[in-house]
Amino acid sequence: MQIRDVARKPLRPFIESIGTLNPYEEVSISAEVEGILKTVKVDEGTVVSRGMLLAAIDDVDYALEVKRAEAALRQTQATLENTKLEFRRKDALYKEELVTKQQYDDVTTRLALAEAEVERAKAALSLARVKLSKTRIHSPIACVVKEKKISAGDFVKNGTSLFVIIQPNPLKLRFTVPEKDVAKLKIKQDVLLKVDGLPGSEFKGKVNIIFPHVEERTRTLMVEALVPNDSGILKPGLFAKVILYTGDERDTIVVPVTALLYEAETVKVFTVEGDRARERLVKLGSKYGELMEITEGLKEGEKVVTAGQQNLSEGVKLSVQPAVPENPTPGKQQATSENMNQKPEAPGAEQNEKPSKGR
Repeated sequence: MQIRDVARKPLRPFIESIGTLNPYEEVSISAEVEGILKTVKVDEGTVVSRGMLLAAIDDVDYALEVKRAEAALRQTQATLENTKLEFRRKDALYKEELVTKQQYDDVTTRLALAEAEVERAKAALSLARVKLSKTRIHSPIACVVKEKKISAGDFVKNGTSLFVIIQPNPLKLRFTVPEKDVAKLKIKQDVLLKVDGLPGSEFKGKVNIIFPHVEERTRTLMVEALVPNDSGILKPGLFAKVILYTGDERDTIVVPVTALLYEAETVKVFTVEGDRARERLVKLGSKYGELMEITEGLKEGEKVVTAGQQNLSEGVKLSVQPAVPENPTPGKQQATSENMNQKPEAPGAEQNEKPSKGR
């Protein structure tokens, strides 16, 4: 049987969870025109700035299309100018009643058609230039190349996926919170996370999104936090142990969770008074790792049984062994052990044992 002192510690209430790190943005880049890839400038893992050239499609045909469209525009513009001159002549003659209404209507119609042809040629030229520009594929964001799906010399069509790029700073940390803790959530709450692959390191973030829907099967709510990653040491896809702080630091009465006994709707502990066990009903607050807050039923300095209490009942006589503290303080637990051994009945117990050993 082991005991521990009821302690008062300055603690900050928190919720524990497990989450996954995701990139801030993940973008699939596809070809918007077809052709043979002339060059590919990046590979997986390449750090890319916004606007950087990623790949280029052979643009000879598209450049020729631009020239054809420019020539067609010049032709339609020339036709329009001639039609305008003819219209001005016919308009003057019509006013003097030297041409018929039919002749005037014909030239008016040809003028409208010539103007429409110019607009169509301008649109065709704009489209040709856009297609030419799309032969050069640029990054829309500052990113890292996650996946390269093509190589130089490949023929690609409109819609062919070329790259998957990710923005790894900041990272999005997604984790779930039990239904009972939903009311404690707030935007910009502090989040602390640890990653198994980086032992001894802690990273901080802040709650960015509280999702609106509790998942029916698990009765949990999804939460997202933003985690700065300037050094790039954190990688998307890593699992993280999450601590979400839900309040300010305060002095808190705590006991080890191993001291608690649950019976129906009540929670109890066994305390030590002299050499006797005393049953005590308690009310619980927040959980702090391996410690549980006690809001009612215990006072600082009292002693609670942390091992073997399942076999105890009210008033039973105790035989206590020292517990190993979570954060050992030299001499503290040993003194507790010595005090327990100096109870009045302890010497008698030892004396009763010695004769039997002698025999």
